[in-house]
Amino acid sequence: MADYKEILRKNNQEHILKYIDMANDKQREELVKEIENIDFNELSELYKISNRDKNKALESQLIEHVKFVDKYKMDKNDYKKYELTGEEIIKNGEYAVVTMAGGQGTRLGHNGPKGTFLLNVNPKPKYLFEILADNIKSANKKYGVTLNWYIMTSTENDQKTEEFFEKHNYFDYPKEKIKFFRQGNLPLISEEGKLLIDEDFHIKYAADGNGCIYKSMRLDGILDDMKKNNIKWIFIGAVDNALLNMVDPILLGLTVCENNQIGSKSVVKRSPEEPVGVFCKKDGKPGVIEYTELPTEMAHETDEEGELLFGESHIMCNLYSIDALDKISKENLPYHSAHKKAAYIDEDGKVIKPTKPNAYKYEAFIFDGFAYFDNISILRGRRNEDFAPVKNAEGNDSPATAIELYNNYWNV
Repeated sequence: MADYKEILRKNNQEHILKYIDMANDKQREELVKEIENIDFNELSELYKISNRDKNKALESQLIEHVKFVDKYKMDKNDYKKYELTGEEIIKNGEYAVVTMAGGQGTRLGHNGPKGTFLLNVNPKPKYLFEILADNIKSANKKYGVTLNWYIMTSTENDQKTEEFFEKHNYFDYPKEKIKFFRQGNLPLISEEGKLLIDEDFHIKYAADGNGCIYKSMRLDGILDDMKKNNIKWIFIGAVDNALLNMVDPILLGLTVCENNQIGSKSVVKRSPEEPVGVFCKKDGKPGVIEYTELPTEMAHETDEEGELLFGESHIMCNLYSIDALDKISKENLPYHSAHKKAAYIDEDGKVIKPTKPNAYKYEAFIFDGFAYFDNISILRGRRNEDFAPVKNAEGNDSPATAIELYNNYWNV
């Protein structure tokens, strides 16, 4: 305990001692362990970026338009070449899929992992996980394979996700072909740089962003498992896209034929204000500008044909060679800060539920891994075929819009 108190004092977190006094023996023991496992040097560096001017960070970089290939305007011979190239890799069993499913359905009013959200599509309602499983099974049948399916959960929803799959018999997907792994966490920090404590006397943590998938795959043995199974190419997508095509031989063939190690699918932004990240080149390297960091003037720029200069939306449809994942997994991606509302208990033990942002969350973005390569293959798809996100309870990108897009696509 003496060492523990010294750690807190040294790092200006003495307020935690009051919670120690309030906690019972079990809570106290667990809280001490959490404190001992925190990298306070990292935390201090993260806090420094909390109020960073995001526009100024962009101003220091050369931002350029990035080239793409439109799936529906390409030469027929090229299309066939890409298709055959991609199909051969898939049929050889050298392809795997990864689903990022660490989030909760809070914004949807759903109590549970987002992938367990039931979407009222025709001809019968389906869970988001079920929609993905059906699509992968369809690809398996088409190509005569059984793809390895890796699912990234979080500390918050790992147990419930695995129980959900067990309860639903893995949606008739071979259990031995599914592997779960967890993304990491980082503490939330108050506006004053203090750790927050929840009502169970634990430090308040939040998932450390989808960019930490690379390191999680290495630490949890997923990359080793892929190598053992002779997997050469991996698709990583989000759980909340009801039209997600995880097995697209055109994207795969294009990336291989362009001699790139990474590829991605895009759709045109609905409007300059749409809250999606957009592809670009930053100082000559492929990247994405997150919508919270895209200056208004840049968002409205157009080319000679009137198309948005930065209009290729990053829709979380990313492809990697196994070597690319191996490379990025050994790097430390930059963290970004987000101002969030976070409930906590005050030093009198009272639960505080703020009505405005009161804490900083730190997360790495998956697209920051692109910067370790000179080029990326981008395949422009179509929103009505590739992108039906389920993010908001109402309005755009809600269950209602996703259901409509799903039903129209499948003609049901």
